[in-house]
Amino acid sequence: MDMIDLLKKRRKVFLFFIDMVIFLGVYFLFALFHSLAIPGVPLLTVGYALNALVFFGCIFSARLLFMVYFNVWRYANSHALLMVILADFTGGLLAISITTPFEAINLGLQASVGLITGVDVLTILSRLVYQQGYRYFHRGGPLRNKIGVAIVGAGTVGSLLAEELTCNPHSHYYPVCFIDRSSDKVGSRVAGVKVYAEGEHTISLLKSLPVAEIFIAVPTLTGETARELHEFYSRTGCKVKLYDFPLKDDAASDPGDRRVLRQMRIEDLLFRDSIKVNDEITKAFYTGKTVLVTGGGGSIGSELCRQIAKLSPARLIIFDIYENNAYDIQQELIRRHGAKLNLSVEIGSVRERARLEAVFAHYRPEIVFHAAAHKHVPLMEHSNQEAIKNNCLGTYNTADMAEKYGAKKFILISTDKAVNPTNVMGASKRVCEMIVQCRTDSETAFAAVRFGNVLGSNGSVIPLFRRQIEAGGPITITDKRIIRYFMTIPEASGLVMQAGAMAKRGELFVLDMGKPVRILDLAENMVRLSGLVPYRDIDIVETGLRPGEKLYEELLIKTETLDKTENNMIFIEKDTPYTRAEVEEKLEILRAAIADHHGEIAAEAVTEAMKQVVPTFHSPETVNKTAAKAAEMQMVNGGQ
Repeated sequence: MDMIDLLKKRRKVFLFFIDMVIFLGVYFLFALFHSLAIPGVPLLTVGYALNALVFFGCIFSARLLFMVYFNVWRYANSHALLMVILADFTGGLLAISITTPFEAINLGLQASVGLITGVDVLTILSRLVYQQGYRYFHRGGPLRNKIGVAIVGAGTVGSLLAEELTCNPHSHYYPVCFIDRSSDKVGSRVAGVKVYAEGEHTISLLKSLPVAEIFIAVPTLTGETARELHEFYSRTGCKVKLYDFPLKDDAASDPGDRRVLRQMRIEDLLFRDSIKVNDEITKAFYTGKTVLVTGGGGSIGSELCRQIAKLSPARLIIFDIYENNAYDIQQELIRRHGAKLNLSVEIGSVRERARLEAVFAHYRPEIVFHAAAHKHVPLMEHSNQEAIKNNCLGTYNTADMAEKYGAKKFILISTDKAVNPTNVMGASKRVCEMIVQCRTDSETAFAAVRFGNVLGSNGSVIPLFRRQIEAGGPITITDKRIIRYFMTIPEASGLVMQAGAMAKRGELFVLDMGKPVRILDLAENMVRLSGLVPYRDIDIVETGLRPGEKLYEELLIKTETLDKTENNMIFIEKDTPYTRAEVEEKLEILRAAIADHHGEIAAEAVTEAMKQVVPTFHSPETVNKTAAKAAEMQMVNGGQ
């Protein structure tokens, strides 16, 4: 038996001893009053002793039955106290039923009920005294070395947080006050902590109290509400934190997650709640299917794997060229799902037709999500041939294999940069869309899904800004005017899966990305979230637009060019697809350019070939000259 088990047993024995003393003391007083009330009845009789033995045995047996002594009483709640009451009255009623037929040991109903009530009340009182004493002495007496906090939200979540801070001996915090908007709670106390009203006076109030940090404990928090609360309470000069579910860069919160205290992040302030695949038809579509995800170790690909894995596929195949990413998502899925998930991981490149054919021939996937791609704009400007080989020809190879081996659906992951592209990467993704859209005569249902930047993805600005802030700055942005659309990874992946279930023949789905965000605002907010002041503690400097970069991405949702779907966040682009023959001609132009210039680095002729293939491909300089007139820029700058 180790020391911890020994201490646990000693605490239970101690509580049992206290309860026994309470019972004997209460019984002695009732026996005394009972004997005084009846002349000629002595106090110490065999009848009293037998009665005491019956009540003691029944009450304490009931407590054992109701597991009263299995509670950790320093954390006990109303349920534990209710169990004491139920146990005592159950045992007491049993004792009354036993003693009533025997006059020699019968105290009478009134005295017996009084005895049970007295024992019960004093037992509960002893537990409360024990609980409060434990809290006082284990939080350092008069709150030494503790940080005072204000809790915003005096509801269930807030009260649980206050209890945790008060009861946990390892907590570095103690609740000073609650702030709440409900007039029913203002002026009262929750978990022993006073509740104040939220209003303009709140800032000065919090400054006058020993409050160093503010915890937001609201049950459901939208991006807009989080923004408002952060801006309001930041005026106190205190750190503002969330008591919320863990915010993951790569996945939505799991059902088993518990709330934790964490720093606010930019994802909390700028973006709506992630959309989860909750449509039963969508779920049923993936259940029991063999699903292949190319680029399955990447940002979007790995999240697709997470969400697919939850829907009980017949088999999930992860295909990726980078074995470290593939290994990471493999181990995560094994840890979460174990043997319930039939999981396979294959390493290979979509550029290699023979490797793709081997994988398709072996697994015969029914659904293919094609997320494998080179996506870094400046790098692809320099390595333009690699963008064509991986993005364009890789998509062509994968689509061919899907057709050849009878896949039911093929879903391409595209990007807003394919809309009137100004760089090779965006143009290459436009070619990918052409490859998919031209196959309307196929037995495989091909479709593409187009959306903007995803938060926390590899190469996105948020991880970059975070690293720059941690290093003491400066934050570097290419241009203070630049704007972008953003979406969380789980939201984008969930909508892609819904679009995949909808796909019938050659559709180009477009996701509603909401309003664009100015990158400068993003940087300034991230500095503030770190408890610092922009331009004073962390500077923000411009470095100039990179090759192929434009100031804005095209507005994706234009109702005159889109058809609605049953999901109000998913639309279908209305355009006329190229024929297979036309797409083949375009691919031949690209293949010839690569063959003619395979020994060159960043061959301009290859970029020119891409401009010939994608008529909407324009130089970024041309587009940026008129950027101020664009609807997207005016939307952010307060125009239309």
